[in-house]
Amino acid sequence: MAQRLHLVFGGELVDPQSSVFRDPDEIDIVGMFPNYESALAAWKGAAQRTVDNAHMRYFIAHIHRLRDEEREASPTEELGN
Repeated sequence: MAQRLHLVFGGELVDPQSSVFRDPDEIDIVGMFPNYESALAAWKGAAQRTVDNAHMRYFIAHIHRLRDEEREASPTEELGN
């Protein structure tokens, strides 16, 4: 069975309507999780701790969806180019 790794991270954004971090050196790495359910629980916890700051955002990155640059891209991946 393939692993479905997820990274939870966040930080303060320049603008709450964007995803540009104010200071990338201050990004909070919550952790790497073996499934979406545990990543979602960690994301909720981090987001709830910072709910009073409208500029703080946390994200879940689907690490298992990163593609190998050595492999030929699928037709779907090529649509963006």
